[in-house]
Amino acid sequence: MDTTSTLSASPAGPEAGLPDSGPTPVKVWYRFVRVFHWSLVSCVLLNQFVLEAGETAHTWTGYLASALVLARIVWGFIGSRHARFADFFPTPQRLRAHWQALRAGEKPRHLGHNPFGALMMLALMGLVLALGFTGFLQGTDAFWGEEWLQDLHEGLANSLLAAAGLHAAAALVMGKLERVRLVRAMVTGVKEFH
Repeated sequence: MDTTSTLSASPAGPEAGLPDSGPTPVKVWYRFVRVFHWSLVSCVLLNQFVLEAGETAHTWTGYLASALVLARIVWGFIGSRHARFADFFPTPQRLRAHWQALRAGEKPRHLGHNPFGALMMLALMGLVLALGFTGFLQGTDAFWGEEWLQDLHEGLANSLLAAAGLHAAAALVMGKLERVRLVRAMVTGVKEFH
């Protein structure tokens, strides 16, 4: 039996119904999102630090990462509430409202992604797809051995690592601001607001 609660929310801003104090566990990330997240992290780390570029394992790990992102895009339309793009898509209005709240010293809380987290998530997924595409092109007759494409692929990989590092740091900082353990929530699926 699920002992966590689901709270009603306004899709345009911080979540309605979240108390300002006291621990409140909320089931947010269901299994698909958590498995996607940590599988993608594993693929990126393997391809960057363990597997040799150009080797078969590197290639297939890149394809797996791209397939994971494509599956997550589909899930963004058919998945659980907080996994759907409609719940968190970073519109200019949502970004502006979140930024103004932070500047005003408020501690906005979001059950799903906050607008800046959503923007980073989309950027990370775009980088993974671009890496998969440039990696694929390198294996074709038309682009085999093209140095500019290899340089582009490497640049995208470095950009992905930098963005992932920023994403991890932001999760820690925003977790402090929002008083929620964001990394733990991506493991357990439950956000516990304090």
